[in-house]
Amino acid sequence: MSEVFDICVIGGGINGAGIARDAQGRGAKVLLLERGDLAQGTSSNSTKLIHGGLRYLEHYEFGLVREALTERERLWAIAPHIIHPLRFVLPYRKGLRPRWLLRLGLFLYDHIGGRKLLPTTRTVDLSRHPAGAPLQEGFATGFEYSDGWVDDARLVVLNARDAADRGAAVLTRTEVLAMRQQDGLWQISTSAGDFSARAIVNAAGPSVLQLFDRGRVESNHALRLVRGSHIVVPKLFDHPYAYFFQLPDGRIFFAIPYERDYTLIGTTDRDHPDASVLPQASEEEIAYLLDGTNGYFRTQLTRADVVWTYSGVRPLVDDGSGKPEAATRGYTFEVDGGHDGTPVMLSVFGGKITTYRHLAKDAVDLLAPHVAALAGRDWTATAALPGGDFAVTGLADQIAGLARDYPFLEAASADRIARAYGTLARRWLGDASSLNALGPHFGAGLTGAEVDWLIDHEWARSAEDVLWRRTKLGLKLDSAGFAALESHIAARLKALT
Repeated sequence: MSEVFDICVIGGGINGAGIARDAQGRGAKVLLLERGDLAQGTSSNSTKLIHGGLRYLEHYEFGLVREALTERERLWAIAPHIIHPLRFVLPYRKGLRPRWLLRLGLFLYDHIGGRKLLPTTRTVDLSRHPAGAPLQEGFATGFEYSDGWVDDARLVVLNARDAADRGAAVLTRTEVLAMRQQDGLWQISTSAGDFSARAIVNAAGPSVLQLFDRGRVESNHALRLVRGSHIVVPKLFDHPYAYFFQLPDGRIFFAIPYERDYTLIGTTDRDHPDASVLPQASEEEIAYLLDGTNGYFRTQLTRADVVWTYSGVRPLVDDGSGKPEAATRGYTFEVDGGHDGTPVMLSVFGGKITTYRHLAKDAVDLLAPHVAALAGRDWTATAALPGGDFAVTGLADQIAGLARDYPFLEAASADRIARAYGTLARRWLGDASSLNALGPHFGAGLTGAEVDWLIDHEWARSAEDVLWRRTKLGLKLDSAGFAALESHIAARLKALT
């Protein structure tokens, strides 16, 4: 007889990890299954923002914006190492949205979401403001407002880590092959063996409808798959502000400080043909982002300046919108079974990173009548994620503390490590008194001690997991460092078997 779980969550993106954490914390016995690495899909390929979605106001999605704005400061409070405030500058551009409309939208943005700590919008003179210096002539007025930055992939991993610390079983690289209902339970066949569960959460993102087929369940919902592509270029400015830019076609894009030495530019909205097709930035999308950027900055970019691109597929609810950018970013659930002795399956459609915690709460609330082990109510709004047990104003102290206690760390490494691990950094730094004490050095500040921590505690199993999801050091590590890292990971995994 296979082990029986209360809830099997299928999908290791942000929604699945968030639901697993919430449900395990309420007393359920949870199994989280992910066919690849945690956050391998959409959840590591976002624009890295915790934001209300200023442009959604144009589509009258006031409820979604209010919910997201309320979540901004909650998420900042529970994960102040991987989430921090970011001030954006929106330059006014003649011939596009009028000044009064921009100011009205930002007034609503400041006041409908329960903002308490983030500063309000202000009008700025771009001839004097630091954000004006890199811009072309002709941009005189701008609006400075608040939103937040997030390390999206680490947000997923930390939710899964907290679920596991509370007792959940987390299995990565485990594909669901088939599901069937038997004796009031779901029988789940996977590449790692068979499991039983009283309820299934289908949080497979773009593949959500494929799981309906494997469970022989029909869905009442339709998905719209929308690809968002980004480019990364050498940094275009030295100040700490990000930009919110308008384009003549009515769309917007962001230019954001990224990994100290780069600027992140995105995103596009293109319909994506099929969930099984790996999303990649097309040359047309890259040219679109370059053209948009060149319409604002003095520095003119070419295709040769693009050092990295990435794309994610947003599994949006198909609401019949004409343009991809107009499709709702809200979420909805479909609940099947749960009556006449049949086990329940709850499926998640839509959502965005900023609202993941609230989505998880709603999902677990819906499961509660069907899963007797679930008890209590919302607890995740105030419980810190691993490493985030310090004040929202305390990140600078965390960075300074690492620099003081581990003086051999370069300033960039101390900053990166504090922002990735928070108070947990000392768990793997230990009593090291030199860089050599942390094992092999692969370059860019990455050491064996950190990699071993990622393997032992964060489910990393490949160089790609380490370099592009647990960190973004793939931007800086050379080929020799990459090869040495691969060898180290292989040896570590062999020693653990």
